[in-house]
Amino acid sequence: MITEDSKTILIVDDDVTIRKLLGFHLKQKDYRVVEASDTSLGFKALEENKIDLVLCDVSMEGMDGYTFCGKVRENEKYRVLPFIFVTAKTSFEDKEKALAVGGDDIITKPFVVPELLLKVQALLRRAEIYKAYGAKKNIQETISETVPKIVLVDDDISLAKLFQYNLNKSGFLCEIATGAEEGFKLAKSIIPDVIISDIMMPKIDGFQFRSMVMGDQDLRSIPFIFLTSKGAEDDILRGYDLGIADYVLKTAGPRVVVAKVNATIKSLGKARQKVVSELQDAADSMKVKVVPDGFPSFPGFDIRHWHQAFSGIPGGDFIDYFPLDNENFAVVLGDVMGKKWGAWYFAIAYAGYVRSSIRVALQNASEYTPSIILSKVNQLVYQDAKISEVFTTLSIVIINNRTKVAKYSGAGDLPVVYKNAKEGTAGLIQSKGMLLGFSSNGFFEDKEISMGENDMLVLFTDGIIESRNQNGQPLEAEGLVKLVRELSNTEDPLGVLKSQISSFTNQKFEDDTSLITILAK
Repeated sequence: MITEDSKTILIVDDDVTIRKLLGFHLKQKDYRVVEASDTSLGFKALEENKIDLVLCDVSMEGMDGYTFCGKVRENEKYRVLPFIFVTAKTSFEDKEKALAVGGDDIITKPFVVPELLLKVQALLRRAEIYKAYGAKKNIQETISETVPKIVLVDDDISLAKLFQYNLNKSGFLCEIATGAEEGFKLAKSIIPDVIISDIMMPKIDGFQFRSMVMGDQDLRSIPFIFLTSKGAEDDILRGYDLGIADYVLKTAGPRVVVAKVNATIKSLGKARQKVVSELQDAADSMKVKVVPDGFPSFPGFDIRHWHQAFSGIPGGDFIDYFPLDNENFAVVLGDVMGKKWGAWYFAIAYAGYVRSSIRVALQNASEYTPSIILSKVNQLVYQDAKISEVFTTLSIVIINNRTKVAKYSGAGDLPVVYKNAKEGTAGLIQSKGMLLGFSSNGFFEDKEISMGENDMLVLFTDGIIESRNQNGQPLEAEGLVKLVRELSNTEDPLGVLKSQISSFTNQKFEDDTSLITILAK
């Protein structure tokens, strides 16, 4: 049912049959549809409607779809508007051109309706995330907790070293340069938190250096402090006209410089916390869930999970469960490539995409086999021009409560741990499948494990085995295997493992951590 919250999709195609066909299927999924038979009507539709996504033909009379997309992207309002080409052109050059002009994806005619709807859903989801915190913003650089880096530029090397000594002593990492060109190269190489510069320097003075910094996209937003003996009002005003953060007289001494830098860094810290807070609010407002709230119920098995996002921010790991029928149940664990916050928005968008892909694969499956499901999901991912650039590991385990057989297959994932309770042994079971989306053929294979009473499977992501103790030693896979092997027949193996791993790391983790236990009853 179409509501006020329904997304609006613009279809631009000179073929009325295609427009009606696309419109019919989109309306079935509760999307609003606006049709345009050519690009001039397409521009008009964009102006008159709040369009959430564009489906556009390539070959049309007059202006073609590539040109239309390029012109749409010239408008700041539509820079991140999801844009999908629907075309009969299938060559690599066509796909390359579609991306070059700003398209997000390309679907070839005759198209598969479930695939098209899946891509529409994924791109709309991605657009929501862009809006939540700003498109293509590097969250990790913005909020990572690191030692503040300072570049200090002054042709007086003795004075520069004096200030460097005092700044380093106060907990900063200060590097110095004796001229503007050297300082610019240094700033480009380390991307500091603050730049401090003298004004009176040979060849290129501080004002010119500031202009160089402002002209560079990577450096322009870095707080800039003038350190100088020039105290005339006009010089101070000229500095502020160039957008500097502060102005310090050399005669004030090193302690004042340190205080000014401290104040600047503190303001950056407040901005960082604001980003973290907004990021968490955005995730909450979108009801983002990369991990289920509770444990699933499936007769014959006890399934539990532990997920801890790095510093509380939604991260790269995701977990999902799929009841298939009365006898079969699927457990899914994924890890988007990337560390900490650098992967968070990919995980959210990707988790939704992969979940939808798995559902499509399961709906059309003649048998519940992990490798077949992975192959179908991999094909959907591989054919998506943008999602295929984001590689992920994926583990799928399907358990049967009648046969007590677990079938496992993985895509570029870590091995799973299997414990045989009767024999008291535990070891790794490795799948050789390739990363999801890396190749059209993932070479996925199934591993079958017959599970007796109290036998257990443990799935985990690299945040578990890369976690370190206070001596810097990682747990590693063999360390996890040892912990699993030494487990007694407890009702809560997950709780025991969580406690042991947390104790090993002293509650400090360097990445998202996810672990799933599947215990046969």
